[in-house]
Amino acid sequence: MLDKINSEIIKTENDILIMLDNLLEKRDSEWWNNFYSDKEKPIPFFKNIADENLISYFDRELIKHGKALDIGCGNGRNSFYLAQRGMEANGIDFSKTSIEWGKQIEKEQSTKVNFLCQSIFEFQDKPESFDFIYDSGCLHHIKPHRRNQYLKTILKYLKPDGYFAMICFNLKGGANISDYDVYRDNSMLGGLGFSEYKLKTILEPYFEIIEFREMKESTDENIFGKSFMWTVLMKKKPL
Repeated sequence: MLDKINSEIIKTENDILIMLDNLLEKRDSEWWNNFYSDKEKPIPFFKNIADENLISYFDRELIKHGKALDIGCGNGRNSFYLAQRGMEANGIDFSKTSIEWGKQIEKEQSTKVNFLCQSIFEFQDKPESFDFIYDSGCLHHIKPHRRNQYLKTILKYLKPDGYFAMICFNLKGGANISDYDVYRDNSMLGGLGFSEYKLKTILEPYFEIIEFREMKESTDENIFGKSFMWTVLMKKKPL
């Protein structure tokens, strides 16, 4: 008991974040390693195909070239698309299994992607060095108390004229619970669902929203598109 009394001391705001991390159920790197271990599972985003909204940004020439960061890249399906469209692609994920899978695909198709086994909270690069940062389903797994830290990290690495885009669960795809419920129930129930109001309320203090819409359902086997996701394209708010 004395060891706990002497070690579990809250001195700073960061200590509060660490406490909340430890109290909540954990979907850590080991959980995701197990998730990605069976490549034959019928998971739509296990296929090496890009998101429909990401493709549309290039088709409309909103994104053209430069340095890109793909957060929570999984097996690298969007990272490879970014590289194929001429960008310097960097994919990060804290699952060792998914990164190894991405590196295997990289060898097979000779498309260069810089893969790193890291979380966004561990990632380091030069500030304001990325022209495009992409999140394909990471935000809805970020614990609410870590959300501001996550968004401030995006701001840190995004160029002043760069774009940040994401897809995340809407209320058709994710858990229909409040941020408070996460702590009441000690669970994010597999990923939070966001209403339009909630997501805009979270993002608008940091970003100017250029496009906000439901992801288009795709029947094309070479495109990932599910209507239970939001798609958002943003730029930094002017200082």
